[in-house]
Amino acid sequence: MQVFSRKDGRLWAEGVEVAAIADRVGTPCYIYSRAALRQGVRAWVDGLKGTPGLVCYSVKANGNLAVLRTVAAEGAGFDVVSGGELARVQAAGGDQSKVVFSGVGKQPWEIRKALEAKILQFNVESAAELDLIAAIASQLGVRAPVALRVNPDVDPRTHPYIATGLRSSKFGIAMESCMAEYRRAMEMDGLEVVGVDCHIGSQLTSTAPLLEAVARVLDLVDRLGAEGIAVDNLDVGGGLGIVYNDEEPPAADQWARALVEAVGERDLKLIVEPGRSIAGNAGILVTRVLRAKANHDKNFIVVDAAMNDLARPSLYDAYHAIEPVAEGTAGTVEADIVGPVCETGDFLARGRRVAAVEPGGLLAVMSAGAYGSVMASNYNARPRPPEVLVDGGRFAVVRRRETVEDMLAGEQIPAWLKG
Repeated sequence: MQVFSRKDGRLWAEGVEVAAIADRVGTPCYIYSRAALRQGVRAWVDGLKGTPGLVCYSVKANGNLAVLRTVAAEGAGFDVVSGGELARVQAAGGDQSKVVFSGVGKQPWEIRKALEAKILQFNVESAAELDLIAAIASQLGVRAPVALRVNPDVDPRTHPYIATGLRSSKFGIAMESCMAEYRRAMEMDGLEVVGVDCHIGSQLTSTAPLLEAVARVLDLVDRLGAEGIAVDNLDVGGGLGIVYNDEEPPAADQWARALVEAVGERDLKLIVEPGRSIAGNAGILVTRVLRAKANHDKNFIVVDAAMNDLARPSLYDAYHAIEPVAEGTAGTVEADIVGPVCETGDFLARGRRVAAVEPGGLLAVMSAGAYGSVMASNYNARPRPPEVLVDGGRFAVVRRRETVEDMLAGEQIPAWLKG
């Protein structure tokens, strides 16, 4: 099902015209398709069919409560990296027993909250973290379910900022140290060893790096078993890429089946942590053209969305297709699509041939459902945009537009500055 399609040259989100949403809620705004989110989860579930596998949606990709509720309704669990993300899962009605907690900097309060929630497992990133979790669990009189995150030292062949499985990365425990750490964990009263975890990076477009990493991790699983350390869960992370431009990633169900085949006959529950592959192409950012300008031989189209609304182009030099919401007859122009933020790095596209949309016209930044609104900021004192969820022929604002008053509400001037 093509959830973002054209009728008579006009862009629609499922059964709702995109321009009608923009007119109602203003711009910039994020628009998500419920159907696309559901399709994204189901593709992974289909790939794991016939196994005890579990899909744990990566909340950091898009943590909107309505998105999480949609994903949870499909039976998915969640991968969280903070206490705040765990709170979001709880507020959305997610199943806490299907939560895995990743991240290198878990704080004591976050660990306590996760233990109280009785999550599925902690993905432990260091020896010091293992000690901390054990101590807190013992204080609470419980045993914490843990899996060590193995750093397999595999090049994921992706952007260096989202590569997490190299020896130089901050993530995980070096492969050569894992056996010793598992032996230690088995001796700690506050811990229950339940699994092994790895995650090598994001926006992967080939199974080869992941399967190489999984092979190394399965060798560790086999060595643990030979010592009598049996694990139930194998968490292989997420990372499957999507099509932004001309990428050709495998389909989610194919990716999942390749992982199932790699595990073979081992008695393991396979856990995957997709985020981008579920939410990425399920959302767009709609922005209105403010004006056009030219400096010497360079053209600029100034829009009302900026780097604070969508950081990926500035942060990763990432590509997002940009389409007119209504096709016109004015032809195309090669230009930089830029926002109002006072930074040369504030752009959505550079040197791009795009439709020559007149001031007041709308552009859609495609594939913006993951790492879009969730990374937005208030830089330049700009309120964050609203989020809209479309379901067939209806839509709802699932996060209202932030106001200047909202931004100022948490700040105060101390009395000694008022005199």
